[in-house]
Amino acid sequence: MLGIHMHTAILATFFEVSRTAVSMCSAGVLLFLVALWAVKTDIARAGGLDKIVALTNLCFATPLAVFGAEHLSAARFIMLNVPAYMIWRSFWAYFVGFALLSASLSIATKIQVRWSGLLFGIMMILFVAMVHIPRVLASPTDRIPWVIVIRELSFAGGGWLLAGNAMHGQSKSRLITVGRVLIAIAAIFFGVEHFLHPAGCPGVPLDKLMPMWIPGRLLIGYLTGAILLLAGASILLAKKTRTAATYLGTWIVLLVLFIYGPILIAQMFDPSTAAKVEGINYFADTLLFAGAILALASATPPTDGYGVQTLGWAGTELGHNENQPRHLPVAKNATSAVQ
Repeated sequence: MLGIHMHTAILATFFEVSRTAVSMCSAGVLLFLVALWAVKTDIARAGGLDKIVALTNLCFATPLAVFGAEHLSAARFIMLNVPAYMIWRSFWAYFVGFALLSASLSIATKIQVRWSGLLFGIMMILFVAMVHIPRVLASPTDRIPWVIVIRELSFAGGGWLLAGNAMHGQSKSRLITVGRVLIAIAAIFFGVEHFLHPAGCPGVPLDKLMPMWIPGRLLIGYLTGAILLLAGASILLAKKTRTAATYLGTWIVLLVLFIYGPILIAQMFDPSTAAKVEGINYFADTLLFAGAILALASATPPTDGYGVQTLGWAGTELGHNENQPRHLPVAKNATSAVQ
């Protein structure tokens, strides 16, 4: 009886301490499965690297679910990042959590993406203006607040690319243009950062270093920097935009799988909840960056010599109307507030 009691106590302690990590992982896995089911037809019809482009909504929606769950399960910590001048700080932590979960489900199922992508982009811009710009002004020589500002702007650009791709007319063109420029700026800025700090974790160059057990750390850093710079320049100049975004997005997805995947697994074995949450956040953060880049590839018509016409511009069938029935029934720190 004593052994059973001790075993139960250990399990209870584990789940109590790790409930945030468990909720984040559960939400991410669930949305991943939903999004994968929604894009299975697109993946089957695509060829070559367009199969990666078909994963745009999956790569974008899954991290939003992860961060939404984090806001709900760790609201008392998230609320500390809400500006002090705002009333009902805990309310805003929960509100953003539900908003992220709603956006993730919308994007995963491709239902009303014009609104979810648009509003998500606006929310990111508000976070930049209200939370991150004041931090930049407080420490202008610290590179991390600058990286976070650029990262959040790229996420906003990704949301607007998804929204624009679901629209028609002049609004579509404007949103896609703004999204393209934001992605290009992020790629170029991050590329320079990789050459200045090649030992850092690649993709989004925050302060975490690649573990010593990852082979070729400096090579990965410099190679990622070069790819970011070349792709960013091509995207900014609107030269072979789809090709550049496809290759860059594919590279970032590979980094998520083969760099951040092992880091996540290693940190999930750490007894510290903070370490678990950090590993999940870095994985999801970089996956969201990949999703934003792939959203640009998806929103760009394959007229620059790359891509197949079996896919539409947002990983949907060519000529797809957002109001048509789907194949699927409706079944980040956090991206902003945690940083």
